Amino acid sequence: MVETALAENPVVTRDPAEKSSAATRLVSLDAFRGTVMFLMLNEATRLPEVARSFPHSTIWAAIAFSTDHVPWQGCSLHDLIQPAFSFLVGAAMPFSIASRQAKGQTFRQMIGHAIWRAVLLMALGIFLRSQWSNQTYFTFEDTLTQIGMGYVFLFLLGFTRVRTQVIVAALILILFWTAFVLYPAPGPGFDYAHVGVPANWEHNYTGFLSHFNKNSNLSWAFDVWFLNRFPRETPFVFNEGGWSTLSFIPTLATMILGLLTGEWLKSGKSKDEKLRGLVIGGVALLLAGLLFQWLGLCPIVKRIWTSSYTLYSGGWVVLMLAGFYALIDYKGWRRWAFPLIVIGMNSIAIYVMSWTMEPFFYKSLQIHLGWLISPAVSPTFQPIVYGLGIMSSFWLILFWMYRRKIFLRI
Repeated sequence: MVETALAENPVVTRDPAEKSSAATRLVSLDAFRGTVMFLMLNEATRLPEVARSFPHSTIWAAIAFSTDHVPWQGCSLHDLIQPAFSFLVGAAMPFSIASRQAKGQTFRQMIGHAIWRAVLLMALGIFLRSQWSNQTYFTFEDTLTQIGMGYVFLFLLGFTRVRTQVIVAALILILFWTAFVLYPAPGPGFDYAHVGVPANWEHNYTGFLSHFNKNSNLSWAFDVWFLNRFPRETPFVFNEGGWSTLSFIPTLATMILGLLTGEWLKSGKSKDEKLRGLVIGGVALLLAGLLFQWLGLCPIVKRIWTSSYTLYSGGWVVLMLAGFYALIDYKGWRRWAFPLIVIGMNSIAIYVMSWTMEPFFYKSLQIHLGWLISPAVSPTFQPIVYGLGIMSSFWLILFWMYRRKIFLRI
């Protein structure tokens, strides 16, 4: 959700037979980006909370699973939001570089801008996460800081050959997995309670996979050292959710998958070849991630962004993009995607709005429409109504910005 993910107006040339015609915008990227942002905004409806009122409903159980993070191993639809963000940054990179080169920018100018963008992304992420703290809350596991930490490396890879990009992504995943395996696994006397994990937590692994247990792994140990280098209200002991700074390393691999996909979509291949390649690549990544988990080598865990999770989530993201590409750029069915495009073309704006304005809009809806909502809607479903009201308000703001060609970019 940065400029490279939305704002260089990605274009691709038409099929070889149409090369003489003007370039056309790759609308599927905008629509997919808008969908990802919509899924993020949907947190305002508090569906997992509503689902607790229906403990015996299979449908509500499925909704709750899809709209919340899994406790540890596994992957829900909600767990695909952050990798989709990161992936789309990489997917837009080839278009961004080509656009800047066409404007006559030198490599020195572009690398300077990339460094500035990376620093600004990390600063913005820290700023947004510090809103409820008494001082700057230095943390590096959120979406913006993770992207920022790997962005310059991604930019440099954008000037390399595809083979180099594949090799780098593979090395990242192999070395990250190796580092986890080499770090000592928690022994039988490890004090899990001290790091916020119940001793008999059902998601704790035994044997080889215990190297990937929550708040007892390499990433946790790194953060205990690293995060305490910064001013803090209290010393860092553990992250309650098990999220970690070092996830930016495999997140870079996710962005490289996006970079490779962007190169593929920017190529002169036919639409049939591009769509077929997306489907084959997505299935291959998904199966690879599952295979490593099935073999007991590496579990699929988003919170520490394991190598198998990188492959598995990457596979789903590529397949989702393939669906959008098939409907929008292949079939030409674009009108239905307009509401999503409005969101996708101003993703940095909606991200900041969701962090800073959601409480204000929720309170405003209660003040001005609560008298109408309370008698008509049961307390159980009121979070959904208020959440939809917030989402609608945000979309109208984005639509106003879209009509006036106001696009916030970093």
